[in-house]
Amino acid sequence: MTKYGTWVIYSGTSRLALAAVLLAVAATLVYAGHRLPLPAGPARPGRKAAVFMVAAWVLAIVAFIACLVVYARQSQREGLAHGLPPDHIFPITFIAAGVTFLIIVVNGRPGGWTALTSGVIAAMAGPMVFELPFDLIVMARTYPPIPPDPALYRALFFAPLVLIEVTTLSLLTLSPMARLSRATFFSFALMLAVFAAWALAGFGYPSTPVPFTLNAVSKLVAFATVLTLFFPRRTQAQPVDSAAGQPDLQAAG
Repeated sequence: MTKYGTWVIYSGTSRLALAAVLLAVAATLVYAGHRLPLPAGPARPGRKAAVFMVAAWVLAIVAFIACLVVYARQSQREGLAHGLPPDHIFPITFIAAGVTFLIIVVNGRPGGWTALTSGVIAAMAGPMVFELPFDLIVMARTYPPIPPDPALYRALFFAPLVLIEVTTLSLLTLSPMARLSRATFFSFALMLAVFAAWALAGFGYPSTPVPFTLNAVSKLVAFATVLTLFFPRRTQAQPVDSAAGQPDLQAAG
């Protein structure tokens, strides 16, 4: 099993099983996108709920930093601390986040402060659309395992990280511009289909062309998924009364 990077790759039947699960979830999303009455806006939280959501997000970040310090110290204590391999994906993530922010700020309606805050939330949510399923896939295979209890230290690292991802995505409900559409379901399904192709290749660290390409493509599709939440709403044309403005012949007679 290849152990380069920060997780052990999938091999044999495990990669086939992972690809099958991802494709099944993707197919379910496509079906839901066809069947659900869309577009639909999420329930908007009240002021108190919004404050609670932001506070939960901040606390999740603080908890992750604290847990990361404990994780890093234990790695050093066990002599397992090592430099991370080069990350060539971050520039793609950073540029995609900036483009997402600009698209929403420039084209968002009604604009102003609403578009600005929506752009910030969307730029933060884009990576989380990718990271949440990604972390669920790799969390049990992280390398190296940290003794004396690898499962405990994996939970210490990933529990607050997943909480950050969930709370960041929940902030999308604060934007009055965000609405679920069929394109949202189809885009997220496409990202999982790219994940499935990545799984067939072993879901390895993006240090070689194939996993790098699949990682980058799925990351860009994740940002596209967030952008679909902010598509401009279509205004329905009002029916025209063909008799409007015509004289009432019966009354005239």
